[in-house]
Amino acid sequence: MDFLCVNSTHKSQFLINRAIPSQRRRGSDRKKCFRLRFSNFAASVAKNGVITKRNSTSTGGGGGDGSTALVVGKSSAAMEQLDIERGVCIPFRKYTPDTVRNKVLESRGAVASLILRGVEIVWNLGLYWSALMYDFLVGRDEEVVPFRARQLRNLLCDLGPSFIKAGQVLANRPDIIREDYMNELCILQDDVPPFPNQVAFKIIEEELGQPLEAVFSKISSQTIAAASLGQVYRATLRSSGRDVAIKVQRPEIEPIIYRDLFLFRTLASFLNGISLQKLGCNAELIVDEFGEKLLEELDYTLEARNLEDFLENFKNDPTVKIPRCYKQLSGQRVLVMEWIDGIRCTDPQAIKEAGIDVGGFLTVGVSAALRQLLEFGLFHGDPHPGNIFAMRDGRIAYVDFGNVAVLSQQNKQILIDAVVHAVNEDYAEMANDFTRLGFLAPGTDVSPIIPALEAIWQNSAGKGLSDFNFRSVTGKFNQLVYNYPIRIPERFSLVIRSLLTQEGICFTLKPDFKFLEVAYPYIAKRLLTDPNPALRERLIQVLFKDGVFQWKRLENLITLAKENVAKMSSNPALQVKDTRTTRGLKVESKLDLTDTMKDGARLFFLDEGIRRQLLLALTEDSKLHIQELVDVYRLVQDEIDIRLVAMEVARDFPTVVRDLMLSWSESILSDR
Repeated sequence: MDFLCVNSTHKSQFLINRAIPSQRRRGSDRKKCFRLRFSNFAASVAKNGVITKRNSTSTGGGGGDGSTALVVGKSSAAMEQLDIERGVCIPFRKYTPDTVRNKVLESRGAVASLILRGVEIVWNLGLYWSALMYDFLVGRDEEVVPFRARQLRNLLCDLGPSFIKAGQVLANRPDIIREDYMNELCILQDDVPPFPNQVAFKIIEEELGQPLEAVFSKISSQTIAAASLGQVYRATLRSSGRDVAIKVQRPEIEPIIYRDLFLFRTLASFLNGISLQKLGCNAELIVDEFGEKLLEELDYTLEARNLEDFLENFKNDPTVKIPRCYKQLSGQRVLVMEWIDGIRCTDPQAIKEAGIDVGGFLTVGVSAALRQLLEFGLFHGDPHPGNIFAMRDGRIAYVDFGNVAVLSQQNKQILIDAVVHAVNEDYAEMANDFTRLGFLAPGTDVSPIIPALEAIWQNSAGKGLSDFNFRSVTGKFNQLVYNYPIRIPERFSLVIRSLLTQEGICFTLKPDFKFLEVAYPYIAKRLLTDPNPALRERLIQVLFKDGVFQWKRLENLITLAKENVAKMSSNPALQVKDTRTTRGLKVESKLDLTDTMKDGARLFFLDEGIRRQLLLALTEDSKLHIQELVDVYRLVQDEIDIRLVAMEVARDFPTVVRDLMLSWSESILSDR
């Protein structure tokens, strides 16, 4: 049986996508067992990690031999394309076009309900579209943009939760809507009216199966927060006296969502031609992305699982607080979790008055965000100021895990590739990275995009760290997206929104904060210390440009990595009593390059090409580059234990000799 799975370069993991431990073992050699996620269509993995379909029909129906393929239901071509782009294995999904259609049509009066709702949607959107056309014809379309943007926001609110959610998604999709409308729709992410307490409390009691008074000694009379799909209350558990947050779903929302998704996709089928021309993909795929995320957010049991995943990822990080979930009190419509008693990031004065080191807190936040994106591949998709808190001991706390996104190992590697290509100013490969990530349809001519990418990056990076910010780069990128057939996949729209939102929080708390002054040191440390073979390969790409070893670049990487270690080890959140040894955590006080040097020695002996390039680097321009070696050594002399490194290299020497002999024998045999 063949499973669709992620391209992985870790030597002990078959699948590295979203690793969720299903068992825990004690001891130093503890290994994690992983639950595999299977795709809904037959697929296999080629030797180079490229996902290729096997024994499936061209219609996406999923035929094939039962012994060689796994077929789960009938999938549309759009859903298959999403799976291939993500490189993620999914055992089941709440959303498929067929599931939505069956769910909607199985109820009584379904046709009449669809007709009435369809007329309501078409009528309201038609009136709005007519107004836009009138503005265009009379030549006032630009001057009334603020008014029309507000009108659109109010219209989406009137049409219900599905459209509010659609508006929130459009607020992060420059490939679909222009920037001034996006800014107005951002208001939908925070300003949603609540539903009555009596209705909310009844839903909670139905999920609990007992009266509120039996579980909670008190509950807030006002909502703490209200969103498009639910709202939050604060309560106290009667059994323990601990404060909790109760998230309760809006009443009767599921049938409304399913009905609207069916109508969205029906309408999208008429817009495929325009979408293919403007975005390089059909409109149904965009609806499928939206529908899949929406139905995931609708199931609070999935959010509880997201919470557990984040807890597992950050269990050994004393700088990050993830609330505990009370699964025995939670269900599909109600989620009970630990109350976070922190300070909202919208209140810089309160953070300062609490004695929190703002710079240290922001360093923690940026590092946590980068770990989610590049290390775990599971990141918070909605980190707006209401979902991030500053704890009084300097930690950062996250809440609301309904909207998270998953990046496969392959996607993470391509993102790191893009960073490497940016550093090397290889804009042609950057454009190809866009295709590999799903921004461009396969086979798209990237040559017109290369000059635009070069202009964006050089204009932004040329200013230096002091002036670089994601918002300016994103603004230029939005223009590129709007002018070329580029589609931003849903997961990457969340990445962009996440980075922009967190950068905005940084600027709110410290206007002169330099996001990249934290991000660059983190990435430098990952490149230098992570034993992942894929990252080792990227490190080599960074250090060699056009076959020439970049001594200055190596010095910069070491300096930045040391800066990251220094900032994190001196952070106030790490100074709390007993935190350094909590749950076996070892806080780094020095840059540990032992494994890197050991791997470098191995590579020098085994890889003839690398060995030749390093020797050339030492003798470039007919002179010995001893001074460069001395400069590098001075940077790391306080960070490394020469005796320990020598012992590690010696311990690995027999393996190196064996591999060298095997390589030599293979070359002899191949010559014959």
